[in-house]
Amino acid sequence: MKQLFTLVSLAALMPWATAAHWTQFRGPSSNGTMPGTELPSTLSKENGIAWQIDLPGRGLSSPIVLNDRVYVSCSSGPKQEKLHVICFQASDGRKVWERTFRATGRTMCHEKTSVAAPTPTSDGERIFALFSSNDLVCLDLQGNLQWFRGLTQDYPNASNSLGMSSSLVVTEGVLGAQIENDSESFSAGFDVKDGRNLWKLDRPKMANWCSPTVLTTSGGKTLFGLQSGKGVTAVEPRTGRIVWDYKDGASPVSSSAVSGSVLYAPSQGLTALEFSDSGEPKQLWRAGQLRPGTPSPVVVGDKILVMNDGGVLTCGELATGKRLWQLRLKGPFSATPVAAGNRLLAVNEKGLAQLVDVSKPEGEVLSELDLAQTVLGTPSLTADGVYIRSDARLWKLRR
Repeated sequence: MKQLFTLVSLAALMPWATAAHWTQFRGPSSNGTMPGTELPSTLSKENGIAWQIDLPGRGLSSPIVLNDRVYVSCSSGPKQEKLHVICFQASDGRKVWERTFRATGRTMCHEKTSVAAPTPTSDGERIFALFSSNDLVCLDLQGNLQWFRGLTQDYPNASNSLGMSSSLVVTEGVLGAQIENDSESFSAGFDVKDGRNLWKLDRPKMANWCSPTVLTTSGGKTLFGLQSGKGVTAVEPRTGRIVWDYKDGASPVSSSAVSGSVLYAPSQGLTALEFSDSGEPKQLWRAGQLRPGTPSPVVVGDKILVMNDGGVLTCGELATGKRLWQLRLKGPFSATPVAAGNRLLAVNEKGLAQLVDVSKPEGEVLSELDLAQTVLGTPSLTADGVYIRSDARLWKLRR
């Protein structure tokens, strides 16, 4: 009942949030899945690829999908100083528009990542894109610039030598971002209309690559969940007021997953925290055997799945954290899998997509598809297909 209420509350806050929309990192509920979607029954290069199109630059960000459009961010140039936001037609891959900007902040990052690492988001009216250079762009759905913030101009020491990758979230007219690092570390809420700060919180001075989540309590209250190596802090989107603060540590890489009013935090393995309108969250269980690597946890029905970097997929019982089975896939992995029904799709760093039946007693690989390019970004899933991007290409797979 709590989960049903949460879904109804989410729909009331975002009436466009239907099965046609995948508008943030790991989908509308930040758990790698969405009702009304399906994964293919088999993967096939001959019949399974609806279309593919070349991209102008690098990127680890996920595509986001709104109505019949797909939006992708990229970075190009000798120092990845050219920033791109591109809109494609979902049905055939035709490019609708492309906007480019010049980075105003630092573009240094580890060779494995890129300046276009954070996944964009949308509130149904606007597209928001953040880059590792701490340049924050707002466009309308036709690609017209609404506002631009070069955050390095205001916060010159907010960066780290490996690059920034935390993705954006949006709710209640507020864009949430974690600009967290080992120097000038902060999280902020920006007004979606003009980009001004509604609030800014100092955060732990430590490198942090995980992403915030939107939490909706059983009472209908919406919060931003801000994760770091110190734990998870829940704040009010409009004010930044801290509602609760879980201080038992968490991963600075793998992000938390959400299901109903429970947050599954990569803390001491994996820790299930039931949150409410006020007061500290209640720990439901903790499972050291469900420790994720770089990929974030995925919720599939009554199961939760975690992947380590080497490719061991572990399935746990959502209600208790009990480990049910493990399955070794062909790794290594950076991207978080996506799931629908009883199937899970995981794409390794070499571009090998693997389709897994998670309903089997020990899990079972059903099919594979070699995309033959490095894939570090998480796929996106809608009712009519799956979107996967590499540095050089964007694919749409048929259901």
